[in-house]
Amino acid sequence: MASVDTPPRPRGHDDQTRSSSPPRGRSPARRAERPRRDAGGGGDRYRPKPEPKRREEPPQPTEEEKQAAAKREYEKLLTMRSGGTYIPPARLRALQAQITDKTSKEYQRMAWEALKKSINGLINKVNVSNIKFIVPELFNENLMRGRGLFCRSIMKAQAASLPFTSIYAAMTAIVNSKLPKVGELLIKRLVMQFRKAFKRNDKTVCRSAVTFIAHLVNQFVVNEMLAAQILLLLLHKPTDDSVELAVSLTREVGAHIAEANPTIATAVFDRFRNILYEADIDKRVQYMIEVLFQVRKDNFKDNPSIKEELDLVPDEDQITHQLDLDGEIDVQDGLNIFKFDPNWEETEASWRKIKAQILGEDSDEDEDDEDDEDESSEEGEADEQEKAQEIKDQSNTDLVNLRRTIYLTIMSSMDPEECVHKLMKINLPQGQEPELPSMIVECCSQEKTYSKFFGLIGERFAKINRLWTDLFEESFQKYYDTIHRYETNRLRNIARFFGHMFGSDAFGWHALSCIHLNEEETTSSSRIFIKILFQDIAEEVGMPKLQERMKDQDLRPILSGLFPKDNPKNIRFSINYFTSIGMGALTEEMREFLANMPKTAPPTAPADNADSDSDSDSSYSSYTGSSYSRTPSRSPRRITNKRARSDSSSRKQKGGQLEIASTSLEDQDAIAVPPAAEEEGDVIQFGLQQPFQV
Repeated sequence: MASVDTPPRPRGHDDQTRSSSPPRGRSPARRAERPRRDAGGGGDRYRPKPEPKRREEPPQPTEEEKQAAAKREYEKLLTMRSGGTYIPPARLRALQAQITDKTSKEYQRMAWEALKKSINGLINKVNVSNIKFIVPELFNENLMRGRGLFCRSIMKAQAASLPFTSIYAAMTAIVNSKLPKVGELLIKRLVMQFRKAFKRNDKTVCRSAVTFIAHLVNQFVVNEMLAAQILLLLLHKPTDDSVELAVSLTREVGAHIAEANPTIATAVFDRFRNILYEADIDKRVQYMIEVLFQVRKDNFKDNPSIKEELDLVPDEDQITHQLDLDGEIDVQDGLNIFKFDPNWEETEASWRKIKAQILGEDSDEDEDDEDDEDESSEEGEADEQEKAQEIKDQSNTDLVNLRRTIYLTIMSSMDPEECVHKLMKINLPQGQEPELPSMIVECCSQEKTYSKFFGLIGERFAKINRLWTDLFEESFQKYYDTIHRYETNRLRNIARFFGHMFGSDAFGWHALSCIHLNEEETTSSSRIFIKILFQDIAEEVGMPKLQERMKDQDLRPILSGLFPKDNPKNIRFSINYFTSIGMGALTEEMREFLANMPKTAPPTAPADNADSDSDSDSSYSSYTGSSYSRTPSRSPRRITNKRARSDSSSRKQKGGQLEIASTSLEDQDAIAVPPAAEEEGDVIQFGLQQPFQV
């Protein structure tokens, strides 16, 4: 196609046009056009530049979507790690920080892993010097949820380091005193481990199991009968390995068994002696048995049951479990693995309460950021709590419930050991400790006949702690002062209870200082009480030993009320009293003292204007409350039933004498105490003349 040439324009026309147009910078159209160009980003007047396309941002995920993604990633990483793939710890921690839903399975799994790691770390670093600091940290972890982890970790650590077994046992004893389920589970697993290893002839596992059990027996976590059953099993069919294990176990637990149950200790060592002389065992094992007998001869001085620095649990807090070697045992293996808990928050809240009770913390300390509370409001709440506590204490409801608990515990026990163990677990409020001895005595008094069951309970309590000894001594004085309020059967049971306590040396004989044996300070009830008390003591320890005890120089000032030497009247009263109850041997020194006392002039008797009937009776007895008869007599006078049934004029004695009882000593509990003794030369004869009435 041919191009068309345009003719050039005349130059003058262009110049004219150019010159006639206004200046470029001053044109209004150009000034109006410039902003449009700038706004259009480079367009012209006919086609403005289109607006640039903006990139749309992706939608932000919600919190639920973030949690779900983090959970999926966490599960993926756990699966990879279980397959052997290395996962950087920083990546795991970052994912764990994103998972905050406590009701999710992933969060609970993370908490389970953290619990397992924490328990294992605390157990691995415990030793004698830091055990007191490690145990509180251990209680900060949820041991109720992780008790399976605790048992598995401590058994693994103990098997790897047998010399540290005593430390692990001490830690277990502390945990068991607060959480008995944990201690019981550990014992069950140890017994099951021993049974399996014994059947497989695995000597190493058997040794670790019996060593741990021995130290738990020493720490009173389990009864010594379990160790005795293991010993008898090992020695039933003796082999070199079984006898070696038995010797090792006996060296660890022998001191405890010899103290707690000497009968079992004797049977075990008799079995060792028979094996030494009769069984076909290696020379090395024979030497081990001989060394064991030498250790026993030295009273296990190099193998104490509990080292002083590991004796950390008070006697009243110890909880001892009963377990048979051949019984059915549930080791609860399911506690070793993670399980989803739909009630996670409720379980954690209940553990926080338990932890606060164990560590003595306030439950509010577990809440987050409550430090900005007003001090005045705290003081007001404290005052309200104190007032509420005062009202609660004054209602006596807690005291009634405490007594009911003690009574039901005593009555539901089969033997004294079980009863003492259960009573020690009762949480007595501060200041209510005297209620326990009081309830034991009250339960004893309400029985139809005396049962030694209660005496053994009181004896064990008095020998456990000095606190209970002092409380039983105070209760003896209280019951003696109020013995007149009890009927004869209850009085008899109370007297026999305290007779057992004195006879077994459960508390000191200085408690008898509250008894003043004289006519003014005793009643018929108190004389019956003293009679039964001393008869039971004599039956418990024997008359020679009782007589020796009464002659103890240290006890003489304390027993001055029972064996007075202040005036002849009280001396005769005491002599005649003990003679009448068949314990005249206790009064030999008083008889000698009375015989050597200087004679005092008898008071002047008033003129006697009585009738002849009274004069005839004066030869029989002229004792009054302030004098005694000095009429010569060679034999004690006796009162017969015939005389007791005579008329009123012959039944009454001069000077306000007591009425003569018509029954004999064998028919009543009232103690017939003659008020006077007759003297002839240096011979003093004591007769039963005027028995007291009940």
